[in-house]
This record gives sequence, C-alpha cells and structure tokens, in this order.
Amino acid sequence: MAHPVYAPRVNNNDDTVKITRLAVGVGDFVRNGDLVLEVETEKAVVAVEAEGDGYVLALRCAEGDTVPVGDVAVWLGDRADEAPPELKPAQAAPGDGAGDGVTGKARLLLSRHGLTAGQVPHAGPRLTAADVEAFIAGRPEQKPPCAAPPDLPAPADLVALRPGERGALATVSWQRDHAATAFLEIEYDPRPWQDYAKAFAGDRRLLLNPMLALMAHRLALLAAASGANGTILEGGESRRARYRQVNLGFTVQAGEVLYLCVVERADSLDAAGFVARLGELQRRAMAHRLAPAETSGATVGFTSMARWGVHRHMPVLAPYSAVMVAHGESFDGGARAIFGATYDHRLLSGFDAARLLKLLADPAGDIPKARS
Repeated sequence: MAHPVYAPRVNNNDDTVKITRLAVGVGDFVRNGDLVLEVETEKAVVAVEAEGDGYVLALRCAEGDTVPVGDVAVWLGDRADEAPPELKPAQAAPGDGAGDGVTGKARLLLSRHGLTAGQVPHAGPRLTAADVEAFIAGRPEQKPPCAAPPDLPAPADLVALRPGERGALATVSWQRDHAATAFLEIEYDPRPWQDYAKAFAGDRRLLLNPMLALMAHRLALLAAASGANGTILEGGESRRARYRQVNLGFTVQAGEVLYLCVVERADSLDAAGFVARLGELQRRAMAHRLAPAETSGATVGFTSMARWGVHRHMPVLAPYSAVMVAHGESFDGGARAIFGATYDHRLLSGFDAARLLKLLADPAGDIPKARS
C-alpha cells in the first residue's frame, strides 16, 4: 500500500513551500523517522520525516521547486515494485482534522460564520479552511468594500509582507476582531521561584537556569485546572470550547524571528519532562528547524522579556486561546517582580486572571482541582 509524504504547512499564512533538499531517491528504503526532504519559507527550514517504513516509489517534485502546501511530494510503498497511485485534484495533507472530512480549522470557521459543511464546496477529499474562506469571500454580502489608499504622511514604496509579518498581522487581527482582551498584573516576590529553580537545576545538574520553563509548566497545570484553557466560538449558537489538553506556547526570539514554540500535552508531562521538551524546542527554534506542529495549536501562552531588562509588558493573545502570561525582569534589588496577563474577558473575569497569576507566583503552592 502506498503512503504519501506531503509538503507541510510551515506557518498559517503561506500556501506554498520551497523544496530545498530531497534526501531520498526512487527505490530507496526508509525507516520511520528518517529524513525524506526539507522545505523552506522565509521564516524557517523544516525537515520532513517518514512516518513509517517503506520504499520510495516516486518523487513528485525536485529540489528548488515551489509546491503548494498539502501536495504529495513523495510516495512511499510497502514493496519496491509497487506502482504509485494517481493524485486526486487538490489532495490535502492530514494532520489537523477529524474523520468526518472537515479539518479542525475549517470547523472553527464554519462555526464562526454560521455555516454547515454541506454548504461549502471543496475539490479535495476534505473540507479545508481555505475552502471555507474562498466560499465566504465569494458571497456578495461578505465582500468588504475596497479601501481607499491611505493618505500617507510621506512618499512610500508598497511592498509585500514577509511571512512573519503576515503571521503577526493574522494574530493581531484575530485578537482585535474575535476576542474581548483585557490586561492586569500583580506584583510578587521572585525569590522563592529563584530558589526553587536553583535547587531543581542542582539536583539534575542542569547547565541552564530552568526557572522560566518551570513557570511555564506550572501555568500549564493551572490552566488545566481552570477555565483558562479554552476559547469562545462565535457564529450561529456561540459556544465555549474547553480543550482536552494544554498546549503551552512559549515565545523564543531567534535572531529577527519570533517563534511561539508549542509543547503539546504540557499538562501530561512532569516538570523534568517539560523542561527537557521545551529546551529541545528552543534549540530547534534557534536553528530555524521547527516542524509545523511545533509552532501551532497553542491553547495558553507564556512570554518573558526579562532578557531585555523589561519589567512589564502587554503581550498579544495567540489565536483561539484565552490567556498569555507575561514575565518581566525583577527590580528593587531582586525583591520584586511582576506577572501580567492578557486574557479574553469573554471567558475569564478579572478575578479569574488575578487568581491564576497569584497561584503561578507560588512555586510550592497546590494546584487546585480541575473544574468543569
């Protein structure tokens, strides 16, 4: 049986990727986890690995090609003499949907706009977010009026946004249009956290200070036990989505690129496992080699600007999340510091957000029981 290897989506705003390396040839035998190809956008280089053992039956691209996200790049098969299947139009890669033929992102868009899957045509085997967006854009009543050119204060050249800029625009636009964002902060004594992190590192002979990672892990556990791990879905009958797992988003500045690395199922990891996994993601981010799944799907977020000596800042919510915690540099001789939180007021009250931060400020405190 033939198995496709797809061109992955590196970020949500790029519909194509460039094939920079083909690591296999027709007839090669590859094992699960072996490198098959590498793709590139302006934002990152991503390695694509085999998801099972097999023989390379066909290469559907060449090095240097720019191919649509979701196209089959390589066919693998159980036998070397197996014929690769013919491709269906607009065949899309699996990975973010369910067995009903609708991807997760498409389902969110359908709910937001009060649509059903049967109303939206699609060429591929599954209904995708791009299909829903194309359908919405094609409805006369949904087309926005053309905006007049802005009256700029000085002569300017108009250039296309880079992928990172498009991603930032999409994130900020989601927060502006779909969340009721608020911000608050608390002051706390950072010394218990510093002592806890020092002891944790000493016991495990860690070379790097794990304090921020430990804070992020505690946030994941607190989010799992509170209403902070969810979002509001609008359109038709508005509903609250309560996530079944905590995917912890952690910001990493790699040169001029800002990544939101995502530790999936962070609430299922112990502190040591979380610190190790986040450290791996940080190293991959610094090398610009994050996989698509490692930069998407955050349900809560943690960010710090202590590295730049910033005491307080107001971060932006990640799409479809309800809280982003901000950590800053301590001050007053190290005796005081600030935790802040941008939160979606549709889901959390100020009391909820403040309680979350106060629980986060105490590394030795108990984690409350999960509430429904």
